[in-house]
Amino acid sequence: MLKENIYKMWYAQILTLLVSTGVLAETIEVNFAYVGQGNHSALLGVKQGLDESNIQGQFLNQKYYLDIITVDEMSSHDFSKYIAVLTSVDINNYTKLSQQLPDIPVFNLTIENDSLRTACINNALHIIPSNRMKADARSQWQKKEAGSHANAQAWHPDFVKFAARDLNKRFKKKQKTEMDDYSWAGWAAVKMTSDTVARTKITDPTNMLNYLKTELTFDGQKGSDMNFRETGQLRQLILLVEND
Repeated sequence: MLKENIYKMWYAQILTLLVSTGVLAETIEVNFAYVGQGNHSALLGVKQGLDESNIQGQFLNQKYYLDIITVDEMSSHDFSKYIAVLTSVDINNYTKLSQQLPDIPVFNLTIENDSLRTACINNALHIIPSNRMKADARSQWQKKEAGSHANAQAWHPDFVKFAARDLNKRFKKKQKTEMDDYSWAGWAAVKMTSDTVARTKITDPTNMLNYLKTELTFDGQKGSDMNFRETGQLRQLILLVEND
């Protein structure tokens, strides 16, 4: 509690200094859209990423907002104000939405299908690892550990290295459940976008799409810089989990 109060006092002093010296410019407002199931763990990750982005944004005069849109509302909704769209939909609806919004980053948080990657949709950004990536990870491990039945995952609530323990703790405290592959993907999509806004001040979705595809470096609490392949798939380390 003492540390928290000291932090709040320090933060208030910094903000007062920035306001008085004119360092703080006009507030940057950034909007995300989430399309998919309201009870999906991917949405919890999106919300966690949004909360953390707004904490960071308090120092940078940036505010982040989220609209939740159902699949039924997808075709008629006006997406023009969003910097990115985050999805937990099936492959057909994901393809339709990507075609509907050719100049906006459309993040795939849940679909592991390989054919979606080989389609090379220009604005498709796949955070969740593909089936092929997971199979390759298992194959490489089995060459070292013959007979292993390890499962390949994007995330695990017991992962502790590279500040993963802290992310897992923050997520569980805020969302009241453990972080899984899909919630990590939702968190990562929001954070890589908001970190880009913080670093570059990009607020246009087309420019954001170009930056994410060509210049992104993102750690994601996995200990290695990630970026996107030409297919739109995020390069990343894969966790191998055996007996949980």
